[in-house]
Amino acid sequence: MKINWVVGIDEAGRGPLAGPVSVGVVLVRHNFDWDLIPGVNDSKQLTEKKREQLFERAKILQKEGKLSYVVEMVAASKIDGEGISVCIKKAIATGLKKLLRSRSRLERNEIMVKLDGSLKAPIEYIHQETIIKGDSKEKVIGLASIMAKVTRDRYMIKVAAQPEYLVYDFARHKGYGTTIHRTAIAKNGLSPEHRMSYCKNIQIL
Repeated sequence: MKINWVVGIDEAGRGPLAGPVSVGVVLVRHNFDWDLIPGVNDSKQLTEKKREQLFERAKILQKEGKLSYVVEMVAASKIDGEGISVCIKKAIATGLKKLLRSRSRLERNEIMVKLDGSLKAPIEYIHQETIIKGDSKEKVIGLASIMAKVTRDRYMIKVAAQPEYLVYDFARHKGYGTTIHRTAIAKNGLSPEHRMSYCKNIQIL
């Protein structure tokens, strides 16, 4: 069967000390016109403002039926219990299933799945390719990285505003192990949003 669709997959938040890991899954037709959403690139190469603009544009294109996306987030407690790799693997599988359900006539063998770094799709997706630095080489992976990053950042900003989390300043560092964050942990201890397995060996600065 001919490849009619392309899926891009990337994750955000593998390394932070706090917050969920986020996996973006984007589905487009094989001949999708990327001029509809100009400027897509690796999310890390874009400003926060540009990421937000592209995120909102993707939401409009989804409403218009020109692309589909889902973002799966897995909480810190799950990361502690199952490990980051297992959590990402499950999030990829769940995201793909949701996209297929959203388009009932879509079949796996007409989809090419492109993944960033070392990520893999479930084996039933027979057409898949893992691409080193794929988020900067393939726009569909780049858009997946943007959707994952913006969704996770928005979550961390929302959590940061809750009274019990104000001391950690999550809105500033998004849970990554900055000096400010490590100092806050040293002073206040860990919260339910922290990954205990990541924090037990950190060096407090």
